[in-house]
Amino acid sequence: MSVMPFALEGFELQPFTSSTGIKHNVYRTGAGPAVIVIHEMPGITPLVAAFGRKIAERGMTAVLPDLFGTPGREISIGYVLGTLAKICVSKEFNLLATNKTSPVVNYLRELAAHEREAHGGPGVGAVGMCLTGGFAMAMCVEPSVIAPVMSQPSLPFPTNAEHRSALGLSDADLAVVQRRTQEDLCVMGLRFSGDKKSPAERFTRFRETLGDKFMGVEIDSSPGNPWGYKKSAHSVLTEDYSDEATSPTRLALEGVMDFFTSRLGIAPKDTSSKD
Repeated sequence: MSVMPFALEGFELQPFTSSTGIKHNVYRTGAGPAVIVIHEMPGITPLVAAFGRKIAERGMTAVLPDLFGTPGREISIGYVLGTLAKICVSKEFNLLATNKTSPVVNYLRELAAHEREAHGGPGVGAVGMCLTGGFAMAMCVEPSVIAPVMSQPSLPFPTNAEHRSALGLSDADLAVVQRRTQEDLCVMGLRFSGDKKSPAERFTRFRETLGDKFMGVEIDSSPGNPWGYKKSAHSVLTEDYSDEATSPTRLALEGVMDFFTSRLGIAPKDTSSKD
């Protein structure tokens, strides 16, 4: 019997296997409509788990698939590099392709449909982070995904001008997303202004492609910014997050939660007493 990592205490572990036989462990906490939290590099860190708990506190089920790394392990440079080396040879991820959807997204779409059936509501939310950031939008080919959030989307890796403006999904998948935005779908995106891993050109392309159905939030991380965000700030909701009541990252978090609760039909909760 496996022992639950300390950082994931309170979560329930139940694997999910896709129709093609791909299996990943999935951690869940909370109750209500589901939000798929697709963790960043190098894995489900304690801060990613803490973000999942915040979702559960707002009346939703946080669903954390374990795609790579060691669940509950603290982030470190060595851990990041070791995980990246494994991902580079994985067939589930396209790190440099400009117009291909990573194969792992098919698994995430099936997981979304499963969680919609299991937890009810009008649909499910999804938030991707860093390497998985763009997966949230690509998941919208699955109709049950109605609240996608891309936090610092980093694929394809921005190695040149073409890659910096690329969206990281196939033309066919993009066409489906565009069609859905002409109906009712909105897509939210978050990044720090100085983040070279999630470049400004990509957000410009999102705006050009999705129009006013793209809700882009860009947080000032220029030198001397009022909140002291470092120039290399990258992880809006985890590593570089500030929980001060009026900080831009706290406001971004509240915007994400409002997006989820409004789209998933959850009555918003008053969190002012926590400050």
